[in-house]
Amino acid sequence: MNKLTISQISDKLLLLEDLNHPFLKELKSDERKGVQQLLQKWLNNYEKTKLVQEKFVEMTYFENKYRKEGFKSIAGIDEVGRGPLAGPVVAAAVILPETFYLPGIDDSKKLTEQKREEFFSQIQEQAEAINVGVVDAGDIDTINIYEATKKAMLLSIQGLSVTPDFLLIDAMKLETPFASESIIKGDARSISISAASIIAKVTRDRMMKQIDLEYPQYGFARNMGYGTSEHLTAIQKFGVTPYHRRSFAPVREALSNE
Repeated sequence: MNKLTISQISDKLLLLEDLNHPFLKELKSDERKGVQQLLQKWLNNYEKTKLVQEKFVEMTYFENKYRKEGFKSIAGIDEVGRGPLAGPVVAAAVILPETFYLPGIDDSKKLTEQKREEFFSQIQEQAEAINVGVVDAGDIDTINIYEATKKAMLLSIQGLSVTPDFLLIDAMKLETPFASESIIKGDARSISISAASIIAKVTRDRMMKQIDLEYPQYGFARNMGYGTSEHLTAIQKFGVTPYHRRSFAPVREALSNE
């Protein structure tokens, strides 16, 4: 063949998706080091893409299982913010269409902030219904974090614009009128729960960044209310804000020392 330049080969590879394409076989016989590096990079990306697609298919197991049983509006439920010393606990409920496709979706904690924001937008575009439930620090102190988590989840379900007929819930057991399954590590095993995880995480992070504008000395935009050394030092130095959970040990201890 007439040898293409490295740049031309790179451009052509960007358009290829088939592992058996004849062009790849031609490149294997090209002895130029730059060509072999481009080929290896393409092969590595192909393998990564394949694994991501396979993972997505695995994560549709529960949705497909219950659709086969006749359920149509399946809501995934997840929460974020049980562990922080400050800020609300936030839950999300998401109903995805059967045609939903977003390879790479996963437990929100495994994704970068940039990828979460990107997926957040795509989930909002594709979802049939989304709702968020928020329970603030005052309520958490009153009813405890476990009950507050359940309350946030129930609020997220109750506010859905589409009434679900089945719930896929991450780990928690909820009393609702709907059929449901509680799935351990569900945010990494179900696309619906994973989508809810991402919606809840991005929503709460944005709320903490707003609180940070009011109380910048605590570093909420960085620690999201978790008990980092920076945060604990700020509590000792500046005291407790209205957003702190007074029933949580480090905050309670700081109050007792005042």
